[in-house]
Amino acid sequence: MNIVVQKFGGTSVRNLECMKQVLEKVMVPYEKGNKVIVVLSAMAGETNRLIDLANEWSEEPDPAEMDSLVSTGEQVSVALFSMLLKDRGIKARSLLGFQVPIKTDSDYSRARILDIDRDKIDEMLQEYDILVMAGFQGSDEGRRITTLGRGGSDTSAVAMAAAIEADVCEIFTDVPGVFTTDPNICSLARKLDHVSYDEMLEMASMGAKVLQIRSVEFAKKYNVKVHVRSTFSDEIGTYVTQEDKNMESVLVSGIAYDKDQARVTLSKVKDEPGVSATLFTPLAEAGILVDMIVQNPSRDGRTDMTFTIPRGDLKKTLEIIDEIKDPMGAQDVLYDQHVCKVSVIGVGMRNHSGVASKAFQALRDENINILMISTSEIKITCLIEEKYTELAIRTLHNTFGLDKSGSEENTL
Repeated sequence: MNIVVQKFGGTSVRNLECMKQVLEKVMVPYEKGNKVIVVLSAMAGETNRLIDLANEWSEEPDPAEMDSLVSTGEQVSVALFSMLLKDRGIKARSLLGFQVPIKTDSDYSRARILDIDRDKIDEMLQEYDILVMAGFQGSDEGRRITTLGRGGSDTSAVAMAAAIEADVCEIFTDVPGVFTTDPNICSLARKLDHVSYDEMLEMASMGAKVLQIRSVEFAKKYNVKVHVRSTFSDEIGTYVTQEDKNMESVLVSGIAYDKDQARVTLSKVKDEPGVSATLFTPLAEAGILVDMIVQNPSRDGRTDMTFTIPRGDLKKTLEIIDEIKDPMGAQDVLYDQHVCKVSVIGVGMRNHSGVASKAFQALRDENINILMISTSEIKITCLIEEKYTELAIRTLHNTFGLDKSGSEENTL
């Protein structure tokens, strides 16, 4: 049988009128004779409402009970949408994560998918033409409900597409695809027809909210073609796939940014073996994601260490540092919450050496100071003062000719 997986986010199912539009999208593959698996998020704002409710009831909500609570948002969505399908005379049923089952570990609020029972899915598709599955959730070995973290419905959909070996997984959202940068900041941002898994991973890691990063990891691992498109138009969106020669010929695909950053510096720490481990081990154990790290040259057996973390983890980070700074010999602990990471991303950079200097010169010409730099094969990231974010994005977007498809400035 031919099976299509479609996922719809919270804004796509926020009310009856939106769900009717979703219904028309689902009918397209159905009327072509395909079986359809529809993955739905909770209605827009519902998850936040449930989180607020939990915090009203408890100062420190139990993680397992929290997952049990917030998963009810998706349960409402799939039940209501299944009613619409059945009113059309379509053989459909709703499914919660534990009914599939989607098996996960027990890391509540950020569980990872371990397995999906394909045989059970095939069996249900023999009886039903459309399965409406709750995104964002699964169940652990003890049959407790788990959730996959923010944006987890993307991961649910891609994992399902991988399990049933679907040709494509359609991710419907409120934007028409993946853009060269944030169109709210740069009016010349252009929708991309194709983007590679690696480029999308870098964009997602920088805070681009089009796709959740774990869903992209899943897609890359199992070679699932993902089509990001709008619920509210028939326009072709952006395909996220393996890179090809056409992608490699483009130097830069996009400019991404992340304002959710803080910079922390420990000055005059001891420059000796084990000091870095003393600092970064407890941060890792606390689940704090450390990104850019710079250690200055040693002077008189002392050095400065600077790193970036998500802004929301700053308080916890400073508490941890306060417990270990004396053994490290740190004289001062400095931090700055008004910073932003801006990245130039493109698989074409792998075999080209001029991208960094071009980006640095462009920022210099706008008098934007670079505080830290990190690089990967396909990404150059600069930490700058937050107040220059929009200027930096527009400058880099223009520098690499991203407003012009196939610009000579941006091809190898």
